[in-house]
Amino acid sequence: MNITTNFFGMFQNQEVVEYTLSNSKGVSLSAIPYGAIVTKIVTPDKNGEKANITLNVESLEDMVAHRPFYGATIGRVAGRITDGQYIDEGQQIQLDVNEKGNQLHGGPAGLDTKLWKAKTKNEEDYASLIFSYKSLAGENGYPGNLEVEVEYRLTEKNEWKILYTAHTDATTLFNPTNHIYFNLTGNIKQPILDHKLQLFSSKFGMLGDRNLPTGVLKNSSGTAFDFSESKLVREAVLSDDPQIKLVSGLDHPFVLDQGDGAIQAILSEEKSGRQVILSTEESCVVIYTHNKEMDAFQIKGDPAKQYAGITLETQVLPDAVNQSEFGDIVLHPDETYHSQTTYRFDVIE
Repeated sequence: MNITTNFFGMFQNQEVVEYTLSNSKGVSLSAIPYGAIVTKIVTPDKNGEKANITLNVESLEDMVAHRPFYGATIGRVAGRITDGQYIDEGQQIQLDVNEKGNQLHGGPAGLDTKLWKAKTKNEEDYASLIFSYKSLAGENGYPGNLEVEVEYRLTEKNEWKILYTAHTDATTLFNPTNHIYFNLTGNIKQPILDHKLQLFSSKFGMLGDRNLPTGVLKNSSGTAFDFSESKLVREAVLSDDPQIKLVSGLDHPFVLDQGDGAIQAILSEEKSGRQVILSTEESCVVIYTHNKEMDAFQIKGDPAKQYAGITLETQVLPDAVNQSEFGDIVLHPDETYHSQTTYRFDVIE
């Protein structure tokens, strides 16, 4: 395993370094302490040609100015919280809001906007980049001082493991994710519509007003949201399903059927032969297909086109704190939060 560093930019008069973890199989992962953001993942295709298979802006200045969430650690809570409100022991908590009166991805100054501390670890069969951050009580409206650690581990088995750890000194919420976008062609000018996706999921969460969960988990069998067999992403994204039309693509949570450690999703692209295999301890994966062109910034000289990437965001179902059947995202002072997600990069001939 190999670890290298290079200068990436300046933030609040502090130098931001990009760390790159590389294995002997030609796979590498790069990340920076700002937002604990993954800047790129490079993998070989079936012909051995290497390319970055993720979506990200190319400068720290654009990350700070436009906050695209590409590759970022999201929190304290991923997704939307209705009206930025929840009830804790009979008391209404009001969080800072930042999208249509709701809180989105942790609020106006979420974990993706913070400069984390970083350290590295290099073992025989893996290398790690370990980010840590202390979110003070009141940040984005959340109670409790929350200490968070996120480890990105690249293994000789071509696995990217994300290991989250957190604890708090007062009851709070915690439901993080990584907002990584994949484009397995290695060319973000090629849309992901011809990627294939298989999900071990039989239900998805319906969306309503302001893209908020309605609280309804619908059986996906026979619908555009049925990925029980591998199928082209375009079959869902370009369908006439009203839920698809609502957001011009996928922006939905899928309930995962399989247990911890099992394969829960497979994303593949035929021409490159690249494949990403997902397993997670979380109960849900949010699939988002970059449903709008982002013309405020450029990547390689062009705007990020509609359908430029696809996310596999593992987490508890969005707005769980306001939906009784969605799961528990409350973290208490006597608890330590642990969660692990693994993406394995394979090539199919």
